[in-house]
Amino acid sequence: MFSTSKTTICPLCKSYANWFCDYFNDSVEFYKCRQCLSIFKTSDNFPDPVFEKKRYETHNNDVHDIDYQTFVSPITNAVKQEFDVSSMGLDYGCGTGPVAAFVLENDGYTIKLYDPYFQPNTQCLDECYDFIICCEVMEHFFYPEREFLKLKHLLKSDSKLYCKTKMITNDMNVVDFKKWHYKNDPTHVFFYAPKSLKLISQLVGFKSVNFDHNLIIFST
Repeated sequence: MFSTSKTTICPLCKSYANWFCDYFNDSVEFYKCRQCLSIFKTSDNFPDPVFEKKRYETHNNDVHDIDYQTFVSPITNAVKQEFDVSSMGLDYGCGTGPVAAFVLENDGYTIKLYDPYFQPNTQCLDECYDFIICCEVMEHFFYPEREFLKLKHLLKSDSKLYCKTKMITNDMNVVDFKKWHYKNDPTHVFFYAPKSLKLISQLVGFKSVNFDHNLIIFST
């Protein structure tokens, strides 16, 4: 069980969240939301922009790497099943190696790139898209509700947002969480449970959300 003595407000659903555990020699606090069951860091543990960019630059994201292409294949395969090459896509938070965009462009798709550090093409955020790719990005969102509202507004009707992240379970306990490697990246600040995704869909106004351990799809 987690403590009820220390609370904060969940940045996703604005419900109360209880202190869940400390980690990294007790220097980082994690909280768990009572309502959406997300686990997250508070703002005093967010990485600063200089550190965050340097951390991303260490990622070896080679778009020609077959293993990397396989890793993003749940997204690229889903896009190819749902949309033809006349569709316009956006790779949001594409990082240093936009491999999903690279794969789809090789198949004839048009994909625009946006990343606040590496592709700061803010004009891309003035358009609307048939689909958006958000691969290994949503765990970096400081304020998830704000980001998902932005993404929803970038989508046309009958469009889809494809996300990929590692999820927690609704009943994730402290012991399992402390063993979970995904939380160890200092730029990962927010972790989503199945209930979190359903609440995002309701809060933001998506028609539906479908997900498994490889892929999350929000539909407008």
